[in-house]
Amino acid sequence: MTTAADTAATTGTRGPVRNEGPTDLRLIAPALAAWVAAAAALTASGWAVATAAGAGAVTAAALLVRGRAARGRPGRGGIAVALAAVLLCAAAGAAVGALRGADSRRGPLPGLARRHAEAVVEATVTADPRAVRPHVRGAARAAPAAVVEAEAVRVTAGRVTTAVRAPVLLIAPPSWLGLLPSTRVRAEGRLAVPTGVAGPGPLPAAVLRIGGREPPRVVGGPSAVQRVAGRFRAGLREATDGLPEDPRALLPGLVVGDTSRVPPDLDEAFRATGMTHLLAVSGSNLAILLAVLVGPPHLAARTERRGLAARLGVPLRATAVLGAGLVLGFVVVCRPDPSVLRAAACGLVLLLALGTGRRRSLLPALAAAALLLVLYDPWLARSPGFLLSVLATGALLTLAPRWSGALQRRGVPPRVAEALAAAAAAETVCAPVIAVLAERVSLVAVPCNLLAEAAVAPATVLGFAALAVSPVALPAAVWLARIASWPASWAAAVARTGADLPGAELAWPGGWTGGLLLAAVAAAAALTAGRLLRSPWACAACALLLLVAVVRPAPLNRAVTGWPPPGWRLAVCDVGQGDAVVLAAGEGSAVVVDAGPEPRAVDRCLSALGVERIPLVLLSHFHADHVDGLPGVLRGRAVGGIETTPYAEPAGQAAFVRREAGRAHVPVTTARAGERRRVGELTWEVLWPPPAGTSAVAEEGPNDASVTLLVRSAGLTALLLGDLEPPAQQALREAHPGLPAVDVLKVAHHGSAHQDPQLIRGLRPRLAVVSAGAGNPYGHPSPRTLGALRAQGTAVLRTDTDGPVAVTGSGAEVTAVTRATAGRRRGAGRGHRRGRRHRHRQRDGRCDTGHHHTSHHRTSRSHHGHAPPRAHTTTAWAHGRDHSPMTSATI
Repeated sequence: MTTAADTAATTGTRGPVRNEGPTDLRLIAPALAAWVAAAAALTASGWAVATAAGAGAVTAAALLVRGRAARGRPGRGGIAVALAAVLLCAAAGAAVGALRGADSRRGPLPGLARRHAEAVVEATVTADPRAVRPHVRGAARAAPAAVVEAEAVRVTAGRVTTAVRAPVLLIAPPSWLGLLPSTRVRAEGRLAVPTGVAGPGPLPAAVLRIGGREPPRVVGGPSAVQRVAGRFRAGLREATDGLPEDPRALLPGLVVGDTSRVPPDLDEAFRATGMTHLLAVSGSNLAILLAVLVGPPHLAARTERRGLAARLGVPLRATAVLGAGLVLGFVVVCRPDPSVLRAAACGLVLLLALGTGRRRSLLPALAAAALLLVLYDPWLARSPGFLLSVLATGALLTLAPRWSGALQRRGVPPRVAEALAAAAAAETVCAPVIAVLAERVSLVAVPCNLLAEAAVAPATVLGFAALAVSPVALPAAVWLARIASWPASWAAAVARTGADLPGAELAWPGGWTGGLLLAAVAAAAALTAGRLLRSPWACAACALLLLVAVVRPAPLNRAVTGWPPPGWRLAVCDVGQGDAVVLAAGEGSAVVVDAGPEPRAVDRCLSALGVERIPLVLLSHFHADHVDGLPGVLRGRAVGGIETTPYAEPAGQAAFVRREAGRAHVPVTTARAGERRRVGELTWEVLWPPPAGTSAVAEEGPNDASVTLLVRSAGLTALLLGDLEPPAQQALREAHPGLPAVDVLKVAHHGSAHQDPQLIRGLRPRLAVVSAGAGNPYGHPSPRTLGALRAQGTAVLRTDTDGPVAVTGSGAEVTAVTRATAGRRRGAGRGHRRGRRHRHRQRDGRCDTGHHHTSHHRTSRSHHGHAPPRAHTTTAWAHGRDHSPMTSATI
């Protein structure tokens, strides 16, 4: 994507846009034909492609002959030639696509990958290695690794060595991150078939997983050009070393697309606010640099031209040559990523027009650039980044000037109109593609891009200046980077603030259906925008509605959605495959038990619950699916302390907790068995684990060392079992033979099949809540565990199908509400989706759960029985005539 800088730099608009005649669209159809044909041919059968391309070429030749014959007849000859051009470009795109796609299928690599063979591969690195983002796999954090795109040139399997030329993806140790493109390496590992590979490069013929932690074996150094580029990039990183965390990470990304330092939370904030194009080195970066050199392009060929070249008296043709050198240096230093190549191609076309004195329309320049790049590298035809870049630039060249003119005619200042039109146009055309890929729509993209716009140009210019002088004058580079850090910090603050808004993103259907639906919505909005602009009141109403949707004031949000339900006592967050339980401790205050595997998920859950103060964060054990979300708990909240299990295993994740706590200046203590604490009406007792060194069971593993809590809140009782395995559950039962029956049970270990039946029978829970991730590979929760709970009359809710769960009420009446049904509670009694009736047997006023309580129906039409998957219901228990759990529709 591109920003308003592209509009200013490419169209040169200042004031209403002049009408320069109809737009030249002749190259659009040939470029699209080549693009589609190349994308289809990359993985198509060679014979099918050859047949189609041959037929297209023959038809094109026939059309050319017909066009020559009809030269004297107006219109007909031109149409035939235009169709011939489309067919020839399509044939060319199909041919180059088939040839490049065959690289991934020819040679021994695909067959070796299917057999998972061991092999020694000699390959040339084709792109900067990328660090794998930290992520949680089950209970552990995935080991750090580097992803290296390369071209294999020699493969040795067994005693056979074969010369090849095929793309390959290397999964390597982090020590490989320092490799430069064009370096030749030799690696040994196990080959695998590529699945779900995402990246701008070609589809690899195989994936080579390299074991061990050894540094790469380099058999050929990088080229001189790449060494120089690497020196400049390393100089920029060194110049930014002393900056605060956000600008230190962000400035190399803004300048050269180096995102190696960008932390996951900042990266996610840029994605949520639609600002990732700032880290992709889009056309705006090059436009800013060219504007510094030649000034605004609309004045570049005139006597009143501006820019550094004009001030130094550089002739026009020499200026074009200098600009071409700047573009080539930009590509080398920033790496030939899709958006960089697109920007460079457009820049070279503009400079050619400048040097020859022939000013051409920019839209044909964009089409020509896309056509040439797709023919040069057909894999760009399948690159989402390239597609977004071309779409955004096309919108800036076509929609933005019209929209800017419309805004200016209604009294909007020119600069404001240009910026607003550019951001809106780019977001309008790119949002459907983003929805296809990410299944979400950013509601804050336009305002966040407008706010960050002012920081882009100074950060880019100062950052490039620091880059340029870093090899020869590092102190000057440090000084320039420090100044550039101010606008970079502003951009990071805009991204973080926008992403933290409750309505920053809107879930949207994915796939082509969702993309087409959003495209239709965007088109309808664009068509009705003109009428809205005529009415200030309509504009104000739309702006107010958007503001409310984004900010979502807590009282209004609760009134509309019903979440969280009034008087909630306990909530289980939907954090994926992990645990995060929230215990209400007063207005805006809660005790948090575990933090889940990902900071953003638990942060959003706490924000939705209105939690601003946390007297205590209690981490049951140090597995990643319980502690890695801790930064999200600490973010923007007053936290009194963190309490952990006394068994500090795994050691790496225990160190992570201490590190995050130290960064937030929060003390860390250890839970002790028998400890009782109170916050308002909330009390809890630590039942497990025993002190370190006193229990062999607790020392068998981190799961068995989980802190287990008996919680009481205004008559509600709950037992939180962490991830206890059956031996520890049995030891808990034996250590506390008087353990009372509970209202709510947080099922151990995400509802796995490993449970102690006697403990579950003794607890006799009314409600069991399972915290598990949708589609997790472990089969959690186990059908056997769910069946055992339901067989004794326990209602079961699970976060993977029901979403977050909140429990309200007390011992007399307890209600569990899922977020999906919270907004529908007022209209109970209309039946619920996928509900099933189940009648509990009673003996002398008691049902087979053994409780003496009975319940009455609160609605006229209630449904007894189990809580089925995705049943959008409220589950209630109350004193009355029947004790069976009741699921009732809520509206």
